[in-house]
Amino acid sequence: GTGLTRLVNTGGSDQVPSWSPDGSKIAYVGYPAPGKSDIFVVGVDGSNPTNLTQTITDASESWPLWSPDGTKILFTKRIGSSLNPSDLYVMNPDGSGLQRLTFNSIGAGAYDWSPGGTKIVFQSNSSGNGEIYVMNADGTGQVNITNHSGFDFGPRWSPDGLRILFNTTRDGNTEIYVMNANGSGQVNLSANAASDSSGVWRP
Repeated sequence: GTGLTRLVNTGGSDQVPSWSPDGSKIAYVGYPAPGKSDIFVVGVDGSNPTNLTQTITDASESWPLWSPDGTKILFTKRIGSSLNPSDLYVMNPDGSGLQRLTFNSIGAGAYDWSPGGTKIVFQSNSSGNGEIYVMNADGTGQVNITNHSGFDFGPRWSPDGLRILFNTTRDGNTEIYVMNANGSGQVNLSANAASDSSGVWRP
């Protein structure tokens, strides 16, 4: 806990930091104006904080996540009211090449890159029920891999890329499940009378 260093000092909230794979930069969420959030990037020594999105006043961007090779940043974007749906976007680390990947309501922070960076797993609430989807990194080939009556959320890819960990309410309370990357072999890992969630993979 020693060596605490303040990287940015904007006078507002700065949060949700995400390390670049090479450890040289940190992407984070900043609030340049009331009701507006943007994606920023800063050097690990606090150098050159840069607003990458700089979008319209009523847009909110959040939850940046670097691709495994460091060439892309995945994030959510919502237009207008906090009740409006958010969607997944991707851009280059300098803010160029912005691309919208989904046209659904996405659970904030509920997505993950596959270890090879070729696939993205995400939660969609577009049907009014949480489901886990997998798609190609360019947004094509979206497939619902859970398709269950319970609310499925919080997917996390295994380090070897073969399985996906997720949470679900299908058993009457929240449980931690694991499945193969194609959605097969869904197994309850926690099976507890209490609610269990937010599992993580061992490296």
